Amino acid sequence: MNNVVERVKKLPSYGPELNEMWNKERESFSTKIIVLDDDPTGVQTVHGVPVFTDWDMDTIEEVFKEDRQLVFILTNSRAFSVSETTQVHKDIAQRIAQVSERLGQPFLLVSRGDSTLRGHYPLETVTLKETIEEQSTLCYDGEIILPFFKEGGRETIDDVHYVKQGEAYIPAGETEFAKDRMFGFSSSNLRDWIEEKTDGEFKRESVHSISLDELRALNVDAITEKLMKLKNFEKLIVNAVTEDDVKVFSIALLRAIKLGKNYLFRTAASFTKVIGDIASKPYLEANDLLRENSPYGGLVVIGSHVQKSTEQLNRLKEKKSLHFIEFSCNLVIDESLFNEEIKRVQHEINEKVSKGTTTVVYTSRERLDLGEGRGEEELALSVRISSAVTQFVNRCHPQPRFVIAKGGITSSDVGTLGLKVKKAEVLGQIAPGVPVWKTGKESVFPAIPYVIFPGNVGEVDTLKEVVEKLQ
Repeated sequence: MNNVVERVKKLPSYGPELNEMWNKERESFSTKIIVLDDDPTGVQTVHGVPVFTDWDMDTIEEVFKEDRQLVFILTNSRAFSVSETTQVHKDIAQRIAQVSERLGQPFLLVSRGDSTLRGHYPLETVTLKETIEEQSTLCYDGEIILPFFKEGGRETIDDVHYVKQGEAYIPAGETEFAKDRMFGFSSSNLRDWIEEKTDGEFKRESVHSISLDELRALNVDAITEKLMKLKNFEKLIVNAVTEDDVKVFSIALLRAIKLGKNYLFRTAASFTKVIGDIASKPYLEANDLLRENSPYGGLVVIGSHVQKSTEQLNRLKEKKSLHFIEFSCNLVIDESLFNEEIKRVQHEINEKVSKGTTTVVYTSRERLDLGEGRGEEELALSVRISSAVTQFVNRCHPQPRFVIAKGGITSSDVGTLGLKVKKAEVLGQIAPGVPVWKTGKESVFPAIPYVIFPGNVGEVDTLKEVVEKLQ
């Protein structure tokens, strides 16, 4: 990996002319930007933007009429089956196409996926493309692949996507994320990954890319030319190790769009910040979030089982002022015992929160495994476990001072089903890659800070530091 480190160190820096070029190009771009987020962590780079949690026709109209240019729709499709994901993206695409035409308002559509390459790809973007092209005169020339996410240590260098761990660059295909039971993959080079994921429909040699050298040379004309040549939904990889790399690419992108080209995007969270022209802001502090001196404790829910989440939980347990409850979720195979366990946990949560003690509920760390050929049964039981975790928040009494949910699927279910959020405001980040929602007035707990903590983000101390900040 020393070669990768040296490669990055030798890249030339950008000068002040980059921001001058960006401001000049960006000021005339007014197209509505709609981000479909496959779990709630996609807002981990932005602030001051709304997030909608449904996609009925009235909501899509509200999205287009929203004054702010950048809007997120939380689909949570990473937790869906193939058939559910297909139907959801058909519904959303049809409604976006219809409302756009009726209002005469163009749109740019981003499919925000995981920075470690998990998710329903290419299903989601293919469904969006086919449905929108059926419903309108729009025709997509290409698809942009941009999984860079600095705060999570996800960088793309010479077409290889890496997950940084400390100073080490680990190829994405060699991480635990590549072994995901539903979304696993073997390729770290994005050209090979695209061929792998599209089952050979797009061969590695047909995939285009924008190199770091082109970006650092500010060779915007050459990049624009590559964009202009895309046709038949060809794929274009964007290498990036900084947000400025994304900004250079986006200058060329806006030029190509103004010349009549159309693209769909499969990206991580950094692209949404850049294309939305969202400025950086300091990390949130307690006085930014907690407006009242509530006498009650906070509630922390941990569902993610990735190694980083377990390590962060173990470090959090060093805080003796917190109360910890292990939810023995593997009891789900016995309905009676499982129901008793749910009652026990809920009673303990309510008792401790009411006494002003911040309470941490975590699912037992052993994964449910019924053996080969029983995947559907496992999925059904996992849904029951998730439902129980969600209800712990929904039935918390009194209202907790704050809520933190750890894990993508967990945080989505807690937000939409537990807190009953229909529209939230993204306040910013409380730590790198850890966003905070302000819940809407329709929520079970209106206007409280809801911290969405991705399972695969942060250092071993980050969860502890976030809880301490809110304490």
